[in-house]
Amino acid sequence: MSHRCGTIGMAGRPNTGKSSLLNRIIGEKLSIVSPKPQTTRHLVTGILTRPECQYVFVDAPGGQAGAKSVLHRRLNRRATEAARDADVALFVVEALRFGPDDRRVLERIPAEQSVIAAVNKIDLLRSHSLLIPFLDRLSKTRNFVAIVPVSARTGRNVPELLAALREALPEGAAAYPPDQLTDRDERFFAAELLREKLFGEMGEELPYRCEVVIESFKEEGRLRRIEATILVERESQKPIVLGARGERLKRMASAARRDMEKLFGGKVYLGTWVKVRKAWTDDARVLRQLGYE
Repeated sequence: MSHRCGTIGMAGRPNTGKSSLLNRIIGEKLSIVSPKPQTTRHLVTGILTRPECQYVFVDAPGGQAGAKSVLHRRLNRRATEAARDADVALFVVEALRFGPDDRRVLERIPAEQSVIAAVNKIDLLRSHSLLIPFLDRLSKTRNFVAIVPVSARTGRNVPELLAALREALPEGAAAYPPDQLTDRDERFFAAELLREKLFGEMGEELPYRCEVVIESFKEEGRLRRIEATILVERESQKPIVLGARGERLKRMASAARRDMEKLFGGKVYLGTWVKVRKAWTDDARVLRQLGYE
């Protein structure tokens, strides 16, 4: 059997479970997860190496209609480019739900691109008899290489999805060492894990006005000493993040620190601060500094 290796660009509207599916496939929490849409902001690469194939997944922000800020327009562009530039596009759609937003994401993928559809959240279906007509309707929207019903939560049919992806990837040698899971470093994951807590604790709008910047990341023996700043856009947002007597920030930082220790396999000291950077989501210069090209 010839060895295959290639990139798989994940695409789909927000909340279809792309990040959860990536985490399930890789077996590690590489992408942060939240019920809120467009939690993912950066391209996250997850690498799965098997004897016959190396899968290089690229998780991108969920395509969002009506994006107004400079930040959200750039996130939409990232989502489109990830699927367009990969060897195969993995279109993730929620079982029994295919609406205008799903269609827009699918239409942004070039007609010549190979696309496999992963129909996620089948574990939530009351009756699987409803799935067959949905799959039939979905098959008429595009000439998919394959359509695979899956559950990111339980792992159901993930082996079948990997088999379909392998057949669509080009022949070639592995691009990464067999034990490498991602191309991101610990500094990146430290910021992401703290940002995940912001999405979990804050209301509907404020997390989108926050960003996490790692000011310092030092390894002192088995201890990682991390200093992080949470950026907000207005002075009025700062006390909301801090909470009464700073208790909300302490709670979020403690939860993030525990996740970091689990991921990094060692003790972590995490210092957190909140600073105001006015209208950063619409400031192209600040966005470049934060890595949103």
